Amino acid sequence: MFETPFHIVGNIVTDPIHRQVGEQEMVRFRVASNSRRRTAEGTWEPGNSLFVTVTCWGRAVAGASAGLVKGDPVIVVGHVYTSEYEDRDGNRRSSVEVRATSVGPDLARCTARIDRTKQPADARVTDLADETSDASDDGAADESGRELPLSA
Repeated sequence: MFETPFHIVGNIVTDPIHRQVGEQEMVRFRVASNSRRRTAEGTWEPGNSLFVTVTCWGRAVAGASAGLVKGDPVIVVGHVYTSEYEDRDGNRRSSVEVRATSVGPDLARCTARIDRTKQPADARVTDLADETSDASDDGAADESGRELPLSA
């Protein structure tokens, strides 16, 4: 499948819907992006609008379902494609959809509080032990075998 990289800056225009699809979770919502253009008189007028359906899978689900609501300004990065379907009357329709790889608040238009996922304490100790053993393998020791500080 050909995947076209895509990003959109806009506002969420529907309430995000969290669903279970088989064994996987997903979040779906719509984003509208509006352009404006400057007139010859120097004023601004509305331009074209783009509406896309955004789906989040995998690791993006937890953050999107916990932190996003209708009206939020967002930046969405992912792959765009056209979804074709038949409506209730049997008419052939299509819509632009984005499979998001990243979704976040547009910090130029809002403020956000970051809630980082905490690592278990023993995982952090293991990471530090690995870093220490990696540093000693770099040969950063004096003649007596003592480790040198990084600034030496």
